[in-house]
Amino acid sequence: MPEISRDEVAHLADLARIDLDDTELDHLAPQLNVILEAVASISGVAGDDVPPTSHPFPLTNVFREDVVVPGLSAEQALAGAPAAEEQRFRVPRILGEEQ
Repeated sequence: MPEISRDEVAHLADLARIDLDDTELDHLAPQLNVILEAVASISGVAGDDVPPTSHPFPLTNVFREDVVVPGLSAEQALAGAPAAEEQRFRVPRILGEEQ
């Protein structure tokens, strides 16, 4: 398997918008090579007769029935609010005047 060069790590960092200095590039290149070798060794274990799976046991999702139930009216929803205005929750302003 070809090794990842320092320039390729710098290119990947640039694509990910990560600012890496020379020391970090020199440190990360061998680490990425080890990761890629581990992935390659795992890929080589599974034969063509082994289907790809996400879990060793079959899983079945249990869904509840989708039953429509009446919701709260605006008055009921706002009944416990500390402050309301024009059928909406009133909250403190978080943006300054410039917004």
